[in-house]
Amino acid sequence: MNFQIKEPILVIGLGGVGSKLALRAKEALNSDCLIISNDQKDIHSDCSSIKVSTGSIINPSVQLIRGSTYVVADQIKSKISNYATIVLMANLAGKAGAAISPVISEICRESEKGLISFAIMPFKYEKDRIFNSGVSLKRIKTNSECTIVLDNDSLLESNPDLSPNTCYGIANNAIMHVVCSLSSSEISTQTNILTTSKDEQSLEESLRDSLKMLYDNAPAGAVKRSMLYIVGGNNIPVGILNSITNLSSGIIGESDYQVDSSSSDESKVVMLSSIQGTTKFDKYDPLGMIPKENTLDWTQPDCSIDCKLELYQLE
Repeated sequence: MNFQIKEPILVIGLGGVGSKLALRAKEALNSDCLIISNDQKDIHSDCSSIKVSTGSIINPSVQLIRGSTYVVADQIKSKISNYATIVLMANLAGKAGAAISPVISEICRESEKGLISFAIMPFKYEKDRIFNSGVSLKRIKTNSECTIVLDNDSLLESNPDLSPNTCYGIANNAIMHVVCSLSSSEISTQTNILTTSKDEQSLEESLRDSLKMLYDNAPAGAVKRSMLYIVGGNNIPVGILNSITNLSSGIIGESDYQVDSSSSDESKVVMLSSIQGTTKFDKYDPLGMIPKENTLDWTQPDCSIDCKLELYQLE
């Protein structure tokens, strides 16, 4: 089953990375934009915004930000009420993305909005962020009609010479290639893994790195269908395009790929693969394998509020 995008469209960006992606997606889709964050620096004058207040807490936890987001839930519902499709941009390695995304996805599901979510996962060395990203991703997948996941760590694993900022740039550009094709491509409603490669490689090397990144995220048998975006395809000789499609069909299966050609100064492969079954992200949350019907607190994600307790003396 494929996700059907319908107008009018609202792009929602969460936190710093999410807001930057949302502003780019807004232009690509000719849509409206909403920024939600607990940090005033993420708020832009170019589009509508909601500030999640955590009071006087300078360094709030993910759970506190999430609890504070429920305070502005009615504002969020009002902002999304006139739209048929919501495109959510969230960096789950960041506090705002991990905290707010489960709340937004829950509100969209309850409001019966078509929700397509883009989620960026943390690097392996960001150990303190892995658990929260896993918990948030599980919620997003449950509430979204379509979820697209890009793993920064797998990109770095294939290219250990890259800096984190370079990885962020590559990841953001890969997401935008998919966003620009939303109106013309069919995307599965299953979990989708987005993979790519670093710049300035041959197409064969780019395809190799994209496949390596894919199989680092999910076992080969779990890949059910792949969309192959050949960036800059209009400027690439037909013989090379045939070579790439033949190589990919031998690995993925001829009936399981499509090629989108586009005009661009760079030439690289971006691959979007639908996954059926488990991925490595399911292990990020140690309790994630417990079915939600057996989990007492599944209805509302883990959150907290700022309780001001006056404890004069502890004995």
